[in-house]
Amino acid sequence: GARAITAGGLLSLPKTVFPGGALVGCDAGYLNASRIKGSHAAIKTGMLAAEAAFEALAAGRSRDELSAYPEAFENSWLYTELNKARNFKQWFKKGRTVGSLMTGIEQFVLRGHIPWTLHREQADHTYLKPAAECAVIEYPKPDGKITFDRLSSVFISNTNHEENQPAHLTLKDASVPVQINLAKYGGPEARYCPAGVYEYIKSPAGADQLQINAQNCVHCKTCDIKDPTQNIVWVTPEGGGGPNYGSM
Repeated sequence: GARAITAGGLLSLPKTVFPGGALVGCDAGYLNASRIKGSHAAIKTGMLAAEAAFEALAAGRSRDELSAYPEAFENSWLYTELNKARNFKQWFKKGRTVGSLMTGIEQFVLRGHIPWTLHREQADHTYLKPAAECAVIEYPKPDGKITFDRLSSVFISNTNHEENQPAHLTLKDASVPVQINLAKYGGPEARYCPAGVYEYIKSPAGADQLQINAQNCVHCKTCDIKDPTQNIVWVTPEGGGGPNYGSM
């Protein structure tokens, strides 16, 4: 799918092993955001995990954690590379000028030998400001040549889900979108979703309500990340569903 980029790098990596499996590549977040490159990291972590799995099978082990995998990663050139770029996203959260200046100092002056580490103490969704504190942005209408509306792009992505499968997008509390998200934040789910899955409409009685068009979902998981109230429940849909970019 068109997955939202995991750009936190080394400081955002979760525990990458669990009984019977492991997380590798972009599933874990091994992207080097400063270079916008992740394929090499996916290949390397896949190799490290495979080597750890081979050793476990050769030793007759099963259903345990591949502890050799994260240990091998910490001793690899990939760890060194990601460690040098660990502050990249954190600096740019302070603005383009500060980000460009400090990244230049860290990468070209200090050559990645950085004596400090910037940490983010809060989840991404907690940084969303109330709509009243932000200026309204008037976006130009898509011209159909260079810019396109969201539903046209969803059509090109050939996204499809079986109509009889259970909805993979649900709400913990159906009253939250209107009472909190729309009232306080201006209905952000209708904006951050690239596929028009979330849509505020009027009910027959004239009241606002959130309509979820799960059929349009391109599996980016932006809603799971950005929902200010964490009210959206995103579960894995049936296999084979979602976008198919062969037509693009």
